[in-house]
Amino acid sequence: MPSSDYDPASLPDLLPLYYRRLFPFSQYYRWLSYGGVQKNYFQNREFSFTLKDDIYVRYQSFSTQNELEKEMQKMNPYKIDVGAVYSHRVIFHTLQSFAADICSKCWTLMTIAIRILDRALQDDFGFQHRLWVYSGRRGVHCWVCDEAARKLSVAARSAVTEYLSLVKGGDETIKKVVLTEPIHPFISNSLKVVKEYFSRYALHDQDLMGSKESVEKVLALVPEDILFLQEFKKEKKPEKRWELIEAEALRKQSTAKKGQYFENEIMLQYCYPRLDANVSKGVNHLLKSPFSVHPKTGRISVPINVSELDKFDPFSVPTISLICEELDRPRPGEEKEKVEDAKEKADEKDAIEKRKSRDYKRTSLAKYIKYFDQFLDGMARSWKGERLRNSDLQKEF
Repeated sequence: MPSSDYDPASLPDLLPLYYRRLFPFSQYYRWLSYGGVQKNYFQNREFSFTLKDDIYVRYQSFSTQNELEKEMQKMNPYKIDVGAVYSHRVIFHTLQSFAADICSKCWTLMTIAIRILDRALQDDFGFQHRLWVYSGRRGVHCWVCDEAARKLSVAARSAVTEYLSLVKGGDETIKKVVLTEPIHPFISNSLKVVKEYFSRYALHDQDLMGSKESVEKVLALVPEDILFLQEFKKEKKPEKRWELIEAEALRKQSTAKKGQYFENEIMLQYCYPRLDANVSKGVNHLLKSPFSVHPKTGRISVPINVSELDKFDPFSVPTISLICEELDRPRPGEEKEKVEDAKEKADEKDAIEKRKSRDYKRTSLAKYIKYFDQFLDGMARSWKGERLRNSDLQKEF
């Protein structure tokens, strides 16, 4: 069943199967307990469930993985949101102006956003454990899981968010990006990314230099004393029109006393990511959980492998209907697995975990859980160092 065949009316029937056989509870608990470095970290985590008919259940907490698992299998939430652990969380949520759903042309903005922000979080702030997650519809967010990030104060979170914010002002603001000398290295690095995609995204996919309305908006961002208007109006090709703007920018830069960067300001205004400042700064916001199901699209909220970002296609992300259908397909070695299951009944808990592992590996969800495992392995190496440091501190007198 292709992902486009998802029917929202089928969700009540599919969710019990998903939570019973496919949801990666073991990895999920491993992620949210942070290796047990800090006592009661998982137990103090807030969960929120949205049930059928928009019934909203907040302030849930669980002592163990088994307790969480049983409750989710009993309630079968349409949506799972995760809250903070007494302020220990940093999230960067990106906002873009999309319609109710996304198109492949618009998704380029998310690719730009992830590349810009991920580089900055790693190189400028030193954060190593960054989990990018697709919402299942039109958004992405980044969970920064480093210990240093989790302990940031509200003021420090605000400072990081401000550092990453370039586009300022609402609909009433015409010029939303203003560059001054010297150009900060973060802006220069961001421009390198934007320039890679600008021609394809803005000039071709969005036809920025095509329609009269969009052209007027662009020209409103250039200085009033521009010299190319007549030539610009005669030129019809989008690429040639943009080349005229770039040429005029170079001319202004060579003659003006102050730096003129209006071509870069235009590119950033149209392509730089908008952050959800309230989510990024605050500590009491809920955020959609990885491996939650989007009830309108049916797509699973999956981790994104940034090293393969340009290959990520939101439209190929599996839906709950697809993976449940894949689960029922006959496969080689099925009889052997039934024999193994019978032998494992002596240890029912281990048998259930092994069956779950085999179940998700039969579906399109497998590669996303595999990447999640790799991400957790990287975190585990840092947890080991933290536990050793904590152990050494406890031995001090």
